Amino acid sequence: MGLNKIKTKIAMSITATSYLFLSYLQSKPLPVFKVNNDYRTIEEQARDKYRHPQETLTFFKIKPADTVVEIWPRNGWYTQIIAPYLKHSGQYIAAQIPPVVNNQFTMSTQAKFQHNFTGKVRRYGQVVINRFNLPEYASIAPTETVDLVLTFRNTHNWMSNQQHKNAFKAIYKALKPGGTFGIVEHRAKAGTPFSEMIDSGYITEDFIIHLAQSIGFDFVGSSEVNANPLDTKDHPYGVWTLPPTLGLGETNKDHYLAIGESDRMTLMFIKPK
Repeated sequence: MGLNKIKTKIAMSITATSYLFLSYLQSKPLPVFKVNNDYRTIEEQARDKYRHPQETLTFFKIKPADTVVEIWPRNGWYTQIIAPYLKHSGQYIAAQIPPVVNNQFTMSTQAKFQHNFTGKVRRYGQVVINRFNLPEYASIAPTETVDLVLTFRNTHNWMSNQQHKNAFKAIYKALKPGGTFGIVEHRAKAGTPFSEMIDSGYITEDFIIHLAQSIGFDFVGSSEVNANPLDTKDHPYGVWTLPPTLGLGETNKDHYLAIGESDRMTLMFIKPK
């Protein structure tokens, strides 16, 4: 057999093998979210009926090789689910509130998160912690390095100190072209005034959509997976009246427990390519 024929057969063999391997990879199902994994406490799992992590993350189309930033994960409720999912081929980044001297909440939150999630590579992969708190810490990740940014019930906090536009700009800047921005937020009744949104913690869908579009995002769609029709949104202490905060303590506690956690919008945006 001539040398050219041998080279041709080898090339054909390599091509066939590569095709079979690619077909195998494409046929493999994506890893599932281990919502009921051993790392999550009973208390954390008890909130699944309100937060619907399986359905929410599926809606946001997270993939195992993604670089994902979660903004202000605090104690890591979602980290327990997302980080193990990404540990083999993706990257989980926590854009966490930095500790402030003499502020027990920020100091204890940071210490607990670091203790629970750093240095446990077999369980969570290499979890990265970046500082994000406007206006001092204005970057969640290097420019255009992120596939997916997630924020769960944080926008009302940014609105309270007039940093919501800057927060959305930071998200836009970090995302790759074509990257996804997923947001879950307490949902106000349509037409709720801005001042009332700040006081109550509930925000209208229109406000969030217009805010994101003003930064440059394209609105992709919404899901009702985190809706709660029992939430009347007229509570004396706003969203903080309901669980898990129960801001009124024992006063009408059973009533608010029966309502459950707040009605929430679930919105998805794309940074144009």
